[in-house]
Amino acid sequence: MKIAVMKEIHPGETRVPVIPPTVAKLVKLGAEVEVESGLGATCRYDDAAYEETGAGIADDRRKMLETADIVLRLRKPPIEEVKFLKKGCIHISYLDPFNEKDLLEKLKASGASAVSLEMLPRTTIAQKMDVLSSQDNLGGYVAVMLGVEYLDRIFPMMTTPAGTIKPSRVFVIGVGVAGLQAIATARRMGARVEAFDTRPVVEEQVKSLGAKFVKIDLGETGQTKDGYATKLTDEQVRRQKEGMARACAQADVVITTAQLFGRPAPRIVDQTMLSKMQPGSVVIDMAVETGGNVEGSKLDEIVDIEGVKIVGFGNLPGRVPLTASQVYSANLGNFVEHFWDKEDKRFNLDLDDELLKGCLMTHDGEIFSETYKSIVK
Repeated sequence: MKIAVMKEIHPGETRVPVIPPTVAKLVKLGAEVEVESGLGATCRYDDAAYEETGAGIADDRRKMLETADIVLRLRKPPIEEVKFLKKGCIHISYLDPFNEKDLLEKLKASGASAVSLEMLPRTTIAQKMDVLSSQDNLGGYVAVMLGVEYLDRIFPMMTTPAGTIKPSRVFVIGVGVAGLQAIATARRMGARVEAFDTRPVVEEQVKSLGAKFVKIDLGETGQTKDGYATKLTDEQVRRQKEGMARACAQADVVITTAQLFGRPAPRIVDQTMLSKMQPGSVVIDMAVETGGNVEGSKLDEIVDIEGVKIVGFGNLPGRVPLTASQVYSANLGNFVEHFWDKEDKRFNLDLDDELLKGCLMTHDGEIFSETYKSIVK
């Protein structure tokens, strides 16, 4: 089978979908791999590094798409390129399916089998392929580094001849993969860290990292089978805001990570809460690309609201592109290898496989995902 790896053309994207060690792995499986010229330039991988692994180098983007049995990307494909995919091609990347209905319709019409990596079920066997976790992990790290950069004081406590400098206080809202990494990183930087999540089950994880879990009585809450927080009632949202407002008022840096799968991010920090924060404080809105957790945050901008800096940078993993590419590429390689038939040397599109049932969006001219069909009427 011929695998084509496409160069990312999304404005500002610095990550690379596949790096040379993963290409070597795919070639060893028996795949014919063709990468677009300049694929790895943003991460200092030249074409020669890919050629050394056995890959071919191509510069005709359209021809690559027309002749590939499998197409690997990071970002969702430009909608105008979908028509070049041959029928039966397996396309693997992020797809953002709930916000890209037109793209999904185009993929369906093309006859391609389109895999949306963010829809991969979060099971034990899928951990090595989980692109959301690997990228969110780095996003949490970068969020803390942005807090360090934009806060006008240091994170750790210091004892100096001039006196003792108190540690900065960091409040993390949302204790998923990104939140846990933010907590761990802020603690390593010497900050005093508090965290909140609507799921009480994560309290022990927060404490194990040396942080304090902020308890807010919300009544009955829970999480989905994939570990996402369930939607709160209006009364629960009111109680949550009251409790978080107290924590935000004491914090030097607030990091918001709350997202709802397939829906816009919940607005959890409003103008009233911001007005009670100390001038010079910093808020990092990690959910800005899906609508934002913070009122007034703007994508790829820093907004000053009553002396509080609201940092709304998108694509945080892209700020550490080499590491982000390494882990994404490993996830992608593991996904292909998991379904690879080593005897026939081809990708086995097993429609009864539970992982594929979760992330295969289109197949044979139809919408395949039952999850997508149940949500998008």
